[in-house]
Amino acid sequence: MELGEVPPERQIVKDALSVAWPSVLESFFVNLAGVVDTIMVGSLGSYAIAAVGLTTQPKFLGLAVFISLNVAVSAIVARRKGAGDRESANRVVRMLLLFTLILTALISVVFVIFAGPIVSLVGSQPDTHEYAVEYLRIIMGGSVFSTVSLVLNAAQRGAGNTRIAMVTNVISNLVNVIFNYLLIGGNFGFPALGVWGAAIATVIGTVCACTLSIVSVLHKDGFIYLRAVKGWIADKLSIKSILNVGSSAFVEQICLRIGFLLFSMTVARLGTTQLAAHQIGMNMMSMSFSFGDGFSVAAVTLIGQSLGRKRPDMAKIYGNVCQKTGLICAFVISSFYFLFGKDIFALFSQEQIILDYGEMIMRILSVILFVQIEQVVLFGCLRGAGDTKFTAFVSLISVTCIRPGMSWLLCYPVGLGLMGAWLGTACDQVVRFVMTFVRFRKGNWTKLKL
Repeated sequence: MELGEVPPERQIVKDALSVAWPSVLESFFVNLAGVVDTIMVGSLGSYAIAAVGLTTQPKFLGLAVFISLNVAVSAIVARRKGAGDRESANRVVRMLLLFTLILTALISVVFVIFAGPIVSLVGSQPDTHEYAVEYLRIIMGGSVFSTVSLVLNAAQRGAGNTRIAMVTNVISNLVNVIFNYLLIGGNFGFPALGVWGAAIATVIGTVCACTLSIVSVLHKDGFIYLRAVKGWIADKLSIKSILNVGSSAFVEQICLRIGFLLFSMTVARLGTTQLAAHQIGMNMMSMSFSFGDGFSVAAVTLIGQSLGRKRPDMAKIYGNVCQKTGLICAFVISSFYFLFGKDIFALFSQEQIILDYGEMIMRILSVILFVQIEQVVLFGCLRGAGDTKFTAFVSLISVTCIRPGMSWLLCYPVGLGLMGAWLGTACDQVVRFVMTFVRFRKGNWTKLKL
């Protein structure tokens, strides 16, 4: 394709799908493993589902800095790939890998020592506290395998190697599910460790992911090859880009995690049964999110590489294609959730009150996921261009303020209970969609330099 030439529409769609489908499958199987994890833990009772759910936001708060670094490494590697600068891309990856190892050690120690107060802060009840504390300690104690895998897979996605990340995570989560079966209930002679077994199984899965991720960056023919360069410090331009994109992405992650934490605390006050039903609903929301996440990854890669080639027109075209394809996925998933929502909840629990909550949650979710998937894809478009300051601003307004604020208002003063929390979530998703949609249409993000 010559500079300035726009390929046929069929080729554009094919390019987008070739990058997106491995990421869709990867995210789907990651979330499916989480669903299976919840189903297996649910066999112990609603207290176990609630205990594991309580650790979700503290865990992601601890991983916030690493997730923000992954946004930076994907965007920068995509630009360098588009420009054909392999050496600079690998220097960035090496430096961030070293930084990840040092920072993980510090954060892991903090979470292991202060797991008790952290879980109390998010609203643990007497019947969930001990289990949540031990689960969080095990997960964060072994987080180094997860963080290393995250940064290496982010680099591979930026280079367009989404299949590598897919294979890594599918195998990892398959191992997780197998050890869940062995350790939660105690099968084939393994000890019955309950909630602790679920945590150990998760860590074993991340060990596999870490191993596969390291192997993937030791091939000479790959764009990401850690031995292609020496030293652990990137060039000044790349360091400036990392600080610019990474710091904004970190602020975004903090805004997200504070908002989700406040939201989780609001729901936790409703009681263990409502929290268990909510956690199942969040699992199903994550399943629908996986489709948006896959096209978001495709947008980061294709837009980043297009801008690296000085093709802002192609960046916009790829962004539009990813949005339209995401909308088709949203229609299919929404129909399935609306028709079979209560049946899906029955896989997790047979308690009638949880099934009743589940029917309500799935009806609301079947509407929410249209704007959810679209805003996730739009966030990917903006992140691929390095426009993380704006995505951080959106997260501050919508997730940190609107979601917990509206959820608390509707849950308690208005008296809607758990329904209020989900309507508050709907408000958040709509605001995020509107703000990112307007930003994307203006097109200023195509002019940013990395």
